Amino acid sequence: MTAGSDTRVGDLEAYLATPSTPGPWPGLVLVHEAFGLDDNMRAHADRLAAAGYLTLAPDLLSRGRRVACLAATFAALRRGGGTAFDDIEAARRRLLEDSRCTGRVGVVGFCLGGSFALVLAGRPGWDAAVVNYGALPSSPEVLDEACPVVASYGGRDRSLRGVADRLDGALRERGVPRDVREYPAAGHSFLNPEPSVPWFLAPISRFVLHAGPEPESAEHAWHRIDGFLAEHLGA
Repeated sequence: MTAGSDTRVGDLEAYLATPSTPGPWPGLVLVHEAFGLDDNMRAHADRLAAAGYLTLAPDLLSRGRRVACLAATFAALRRGGGTAFDDIEAARRRLLEDSRCTGRVGVVGFCLGGSFALVLAGRPGWDAAVVNYGALPSSPEVLDEACPVVASYGGRDRSLRGVADRLDGALRERGVPRDVREYPAAGHSFLNPEPSVPWFLAPISRFVLHAGPEPESAEHAWHRIDGFLAEHLGA
């Protein structure tokens, strides 16, 4: 069993999932969906720890009022810089300073976090990026020096239609090691073990995102993610 515990990254709440196997282990910074560090994100962190990765998940929405934090986080993503990026970098440094970490660190993101993972893939310090239903950066040039990327999308997610093909092409042009896949039966957030969309977003979820678990696609995607991380981070 992995050992997960609440912790902090600076003044942010966070969750640290520790493998049960003897260390040291590669590290992963997990960047959550737009709903924050919820039970689904903790479950993902526990799963990654069970696969042999010291996984740290900061809650980017825990510094103040969540609506204001969410707006600031989206603004930072649009600008490509700001407090949210500083917080993720602080989490990366926290892992590197942990004597149980091998010194190789990747980023894994879901939804909003997947968009962050794509931007961060092109920045120094990251050894692999796991992108789950993340939007493309406004400028593909941010991927010019990208680390290896494994990305998964749902074919029923109308908000990200065609993104998998465009991302695969952009990475191919740049010679970036990649594994990009779209799952026809899946929608947004298909990797989550439990539904997480609030009631007031139900119409968008139903007709645009088709959000929710899709176990068969998720199983295949996790198999790809596990293999990719083992190749590029080691476990």
